Amino acid sequence: MYLDYFGLKEAPFSIAPDPRYLFMSERHREALAHLVFGIRGEGAFVLLTGEVGTGKTTVCRCLLEQLPEKCESAFILNPRVTTSELLATLCDELQISYPDGNQSNKVFIDRINARLLENHAAGRQTVLIIDEAQNLDFDVLEQLRLLTNLETNQRKLLQIILLGQPEFLEMLEQPRLRQLAQRISARYHLTPLTYDEMVGYVHHRLRVAGLPRGGLDLFPPPILRRLHRLSGGIPRLVNLLCDRALLGVYARERARVDRPILSQAAREIFGEGRHGVWMRPVWAVVIVLLLLGVAATGFYPFRSWLVQEHSDSAVSVNPSDAVAEPEATAPVDEVRLEQEISSSLPIPDGRSDLGAYERLFAIWGLPGISVEEGRACDLAAAHGLGCLIDRGTLHALARLDRPAVLTFYDDEGRVFYGTLVELSEEWAVVDVAGETVRVQLSALEQRWLGEFTLFWRPPPGYRGNLRPGDEDPFVSWLDAGLSTAEGLEPVLDGGTRYNDRLERSIKRFQLSRGLDPDGIVGSKTLIQLNSALGGAEPRLKAEGR
Repeated sequence: MYLDYFGLKEAPFSIAPDPRYLFMSERHREALAHLVFGIRGEGAFVLLTGEVGTGKTTVCRCLLEQLPEKCESAFILNPRVTTSELLATLCDELQISYPDGNQSNKVFIDRINARLLENHAAGRQTVLIIDEAQNLDFDVLEQLRLLTNLETNQRKLLQIILLGQPEFLEMLEQPRLRQLAQRISARYHLTPLTYDEMVGYVHHRLRVAGLPRGGLDLFPPPILRRLHRLSGGIPRLVNLLCDRALLGVYARERARVDRPILSQAAREIFGEGRHGVWMRPVWAVVIVLLLLGVAATGFYPFRSWLVQEHSDSAVSVNPSDAVAEPEATAPVDEVRLEQEISSSLPIPDGRSDLGAYERLFAIWGLPGISVEEGRACDLAAAHGLGCLIDRGTLHALARLDRPAVLTFYDDEGRVFYGTLVELSEEWAVVDVAGETVRVQLSALEQRWLGEFTLFWRPPPGYRGNLRPGDEDPFVSWLDAGLSTAEGLEPVLDGGTRYNDRLERSIKRFQLSRGLDPDGIVGSKTLIQLNSALGGAEPRLKAEGR
């Protein structure tokens, strides 16, 4: 309904599992890494738990793409079945034939065991994935455990991945399931998205849906912070709220989501009387009223402590929707910079400051370069540097570990730039208009929508993104570099074709470095590879990071 209004090609916040919208946050990558580790190990069971809508099935779909070539997999989505029905479903998934109308568990089990032995003899792995494991009956879980009894001296012949909600963890604590619980070789609990991850998630879906460049301010930072509080960081709730909010913007003919529109969307999704996530803002009001009451008693030290605790929480976790007025910040020297952390970002007077790019060039050992609007990347290429223009989160920048120019916005929406020099878990060092300041991350995020530009040093022979199947002399360097970084033997024999073996190695490397394991060798993958090889490039150096 609202697609034409926003210039979108399709609905960005559909809850259908479209792989094009796959967004792997830091915790999703960790969950995937645990699953991959479990599958490559020798254990019988691998467990992934998480609240409804946190992305367990999404992670598992990504896992299916990471399974070895010689792997036969079965996926059971509806586990509300009897033992016989489960065995029959497993036979159907693995295309194991059995007599029509068979009700004998022994017949099913014998044929399943025969297939497991056949796969093992052929060097194939067999994996069973069960979603909604909390709905499994105890008898069915016991039968699954018995299926994993078939093993060699090295490994189980059947590995089972269980996806479930948190209550499944309580089931596993019961004495009757202790034997199954002891066979779980890898487990991970998927928690909701952090604020930074949720911002990246929203922007990713808008870009995939075709939102025109520059339109990502549909959700201003204060609205994104409120969205995170209302949704609790659960992707499914983020989708529902964003979809309804965009409908509200369209209906009211506005340019972007505002607080009343988001509040109305939350009422439509959650209802007026819902407790839990929707009631969190109400609890915030109660806390404020209590603080006012304590203040009235004159118990100042206790009030100060409470206010300070609330302020710290608002800054580091859920910042206030109000944007703090920027304070005048005097130039700081080395000693003051080490001691002070500013709660606001200095805003330069006048036009946007392109000196941030000149400072970035200076960091790369190229001082004195004058930069004109839109010419920074051309100048970088002329000096043998690559240029990455992207939108992401502070976590993404920390993984890339390169100084960057960030695009900020003042209270009137005017653009200004700053050079990100250092980054830790609590603060960043930014150079704005020649003034260097150590600033709280929340203050930085109030002015930043995720846009950044950074430089990197391309390897010799690199001409652009490399995809599986490409024929390119650069493939030889890539194979040699990757083998050196990981301490492994090269997978190619001097060829120049990006083949399946190299693709699997690249995907493993991407996954280990927090990148989307898509197999495409571009700037982010090569930046990480340069870091792994110890390349002498400027970094976002900060102690404790």
